[in-house]
Order: sequence, then C-alpha cells, then structure tokens
Amino acid sequence: MKFTTPRVFTILITLTLLCVPVVHAGDSEQAVKQNGAPSSYLGDREELSDLRVFLKLAAENNNELRASFQKWQAAVKKAVGADTLPDPKFSFGYYTTPLETRGGPARYRYGLSQTLPFFGKLGYKEQMALREADGFKAKFDSLKLTTFFEVKKIYYEYSYLARAIEITKENIELMKYLEKIATARYTTGSAKHSDIIRPQVELGKLEDRLNSLNDLQRPLAASLNAFLDRPADTAIPFPDSIPVMSFTEPEDTLFDDIRANPNLTYWETVVAKEEAGKNLAESNYFPDFTFGVDVTEVDDARNPGVMGDGQNPIMTSMSFNIPIWLNAREAAVDESQAKILAAKRSRAGLERKLTAGLELALYKYRDAGRKIGLYRDTLVPKAEQSLGVTMEAFMTGRGTSLDLIDAEQTLLELQLAYYRALTDQAQRLAEIETIVGRELPCQFHGSLLKKTQ
Repeated sequence: MKFTTPRVFTILITLTLLCVPVVHAGDSEQAVKQNGAPSSYLGDREELSDLRVFLKLAAENNNELRASFQKWQAAVKKAVGADTLPDPKFSFGYYTTPLETRGGPARYRYGLSQTLPFFGKLGYKEQMALREADGFKAKFDSLKLTTFFEVKKIYYEYSYLARAIEITKENIELMKYLEKIATARYTTGSAKHSDIIRPQVELGKLEDRLNSLNDLQRPLAASLNAFLDRPADTAIPFPDSIPVMSFTEPEDTLFDDIRANPNLTYWETVVAKEEAGKNLAESNYFPDFTFGVDVTEVDDARNPGVMGDGQNPIMTSMSFNIPIWLNAREAAVDESQAKILAAKRSRAGLERKLTAGLELALYKYRDAGRKIGLYRDTLVPKAEQSLGVTMEAFMTGRGTSLDLIDAEQTLLELQLAYYRALTDQAQRLAEIETIVGRELPCQFHGSLLKKTQ
C-alpha cells in the first residue's frame, strides 16, 4: 500500500472549498517493497547510504576507537615474546693480583650462563599474554558497538529533527492562513477581535518552537561530527529519508545471543588469564635452573715443562634457586584464585544486567511499535478530521478561533508524537543490536522522512 503526504497548501485549498480531508497519518510514509528474504539493514538499503558512510567514517577516524585498536595491537606484539627465554648472561673477571697455578698465573676469566625456567612456566606466561590481548580485542569490539550505536542514535534523532521542523513549518503556514481568514471576517464584522489575537499568539509559539528546533541542528551535528573526528561546525545535511525497520527474529532467540556480547567475552578472557596466572604461581614452587660455562685465561708457567703449562681451564656449572619462602608463593596462588572468582562474579553480574537491559529495550521497542499503529491508524486521522470540521465551523461562523487553535495544537502534538515513536523504534533497534553484539535482519515498512522528489 502506498501513501502520499498531505501538504499544507492542499489542506488550505480544500478548506477554502469547505471540504474536510480524511487522510491517515501513515500517508506520510513511503512504502518500501521487499525483495526476497530480509537481510542486514545496513547492507542493501539505499535509504541508509548516509548512515553507512557515517559508520565507515567512525570506524576509520574515531579517536577512541583507534586508540583502543592500538592498545589491542600492542598487546598482540607483547604476547609474541612472552614465551621467550631470559637473556643469557656473560660474566668477566680480572685478577688484580695474578692467581698462581701450577700451569701458570691466571690473569682473568669469562663465562656464559643461561637460565631455564621450570617446565611450563614460559607456556603459562604466553597464555596470560595471549588472553590479555584477547581482552583488549573484546574491549575494542565493545567500543566499536557502542560507537556505532551512538552514531545511529544521533542520526535517527537528526532525522526526527528534520521532520519536526517540516511539520512545524507546515503548521506555521496554516496558522498564517487562519490569521488572514480571521482578519477578513473581523473587517466584515463576523468575528471578534480575539479571533485575530489568538492565531497571532499561537503563531508566535510555533515560531519560537521552530527557532528552538533549528537551533538544535548545530549541537546534534556537532555530536555526530565528534564521533567522526571532524570539526564540530562541519555541515551535515538533513537526510532525504530514513527507513522504519522491524527485526524478523523471535525475541526469545535474542537472549541466547547475549553470550556473544564482547563485554562478557572480556570477562571470560580475564578468567582465562587468571587461571593461567594461577598455574604460573603454582609452578613457582619449583626451581629454575641455570647452566653455565666459565673459562680462565692462564699465562705460561714460570717453570717450563710443567704439566698443563699455559692451558686455560674450562668449568661447566649448574645452579638453581631454592623456593623456600612458601608464604609468598601461597599468597600468589590465593591472589590468582581470588581474581578468578572476582572475574566470574563480574561476568555473571554483567550478564544479568544485559538481560535486564535487553528486556527493557525490547519493551520500549514494542511500545514504540504500538504507538506507531495507534497514531497512524487512529489518533492522527481523527485529529485531521477534527481540524477540518473545526475549520469549516469557523469559516461559517459556528466556531471560534479558540476551538480551531486547540484542534491545530492537538494535530501538531500527535504528528510529532507519531514521528517520535518512529524514531524511538529505530533507536531501540540499534540498542538491541548493541546488546546482542550483531546487526539483526530486518523488514522495512516505511520511511521516517518523505523522499526528495
């Protein structure tokens, strides 16, 4: 079914002819045909080309997102060398007084040693570093979802602002027309002076509302530009249209998807990291071994012919630390165990919060959908009929300007409430996607804005 939006001047012409228009609020929507099965709404809808561009710019330019990405990359680089052996040690000693040996006086010695951690220690360190990198990746994914949600929310609000400005302008034109009618009737003596004053007062209110709406464009644009790393005063034109979507998946399946939320993934990486840390702490009960080779440089013997004359003795060595301070090691194990329990509790608490948040977001989404149907099919059409009837009564002398203004105010507020509900539904859909950690396949059933012809 295709709708057409009633324009102000069409209303004025029909009212001049004393005809009452009966038009549904849904006439302001553009029907969107479905082509096959629904898919991700950012992937194949021309109406959201502007939003796709903004999301791409945010992914590439957002400073917080780029900083989070670099932290993740730094953690990955750190993990690369986590299982590397300690550097070998070179030692050198010089005898200030030559050490006399049978083979000759010893002048200096040098050696090389390498420490080998106990079996498994390097592997546990690598696991800790890898899980830490995974945690930074989860933080990056979470920030990306949050950034995209904020961009979508501001974009939808910007679209609502465009529609609110348009509707307010239409009502200003209508009120100017009513003022002219009241003035004409006053000059002929068929209307009171108050019938002129009241439209003028209402016109002033509408113009003040329009000024406030126009003034809101700059801060909204600045907020969106901030996420795109652009100057605050970069102009952002109002979108031509914004589709109204509804997701196609059963709500119950969304609660299973919460487990994929990157914030939960982050706490899972913390648990895995601390478990590896606990294993490392337990392995510290065992010693590390150091193997070495030392060479002593010996000069020629003072008495020729002595056995071993001038030969450099070589000594191999092995040493290990003695882990006798058990209290410190026990404390390290207990510390890791406490961190594991804390991370598990944090994850469980967050999962419950996300579940509650999803419940609330779904409620607001459904509530917005109910309001859309109520305003579109019932309230706005009746308000349009009421305005037409009141206008006819006013022009024939059977009504007052107060009744007319009241009907106009009612229609204006219901129209704005209708588009507010459309915007809320789109924003709640974006919030639901943020909670479940993915975009949802959607069906399109209209457009928040009229397409530019």
